[in-house]
Amino acid sequence: MKALKYIFGVVIGIIVLVLVIAALSPKDYAVEREITINKPLPEVFNYIKYLKNQDNYSVWAGMDPDMKKTFRGTDGEVGFVSAWESDKEDVGKGEQEIMSIDEGNKINFELRFMEPFEATDNAYMITEAVAPTITKVKWGFYGSMDYPMNLMLLFMDMEGILGADLKEGLENLKKELE
Repeated sequence: MKALKYIFGVVIGIIVLVLVIAALSPKDYAVEREITINKPLPEVFNYIKYLKNQDNYSVWAGMDPDMKKTFRGTDGEVGFVSAWESDKEDVGKGEQEIMSIDEGNKINFELRFMEPFEATDNAYMITEAVAPTITKVKWGFYGSMDYPMNLMLLFMDMEGILGADLKEGLENLKKELE
């Protein structure tokens, strides 16, 4: 009986420790990559503001060329939604909506993942003229995880997971536009 109480105490102690660590752990994450493209800002911005063009450069769009895609609204305008559905677990089911456009500067997106997990994250693309024919493009993702699920951020390398895909997507964008 004494051993059982001891084991129970240890288990409760571990649970409390995990919950305390989660309470002290970050809940938010942010990942951003950038690239310069040898094209004028208006040309670059007018290309990236259309979600359908992401099929030409996004790593995620290329993971399943046979995924089912549907669209709602007018592409390139606030409220446009690009939805996807795939049998591949890495792609799953979800949608992306244009939330705001600061013409020539920034586009904000909301990503709503439905399968294989539910989550809502945010993304953006920012353009900046470096010279009359050179544009810097920043692509970023940010989000948060609720307590106690935020504990997973200690074990997930969001920089590594998302950063590599953002970098590759921007390199694809550069090839597409140049």
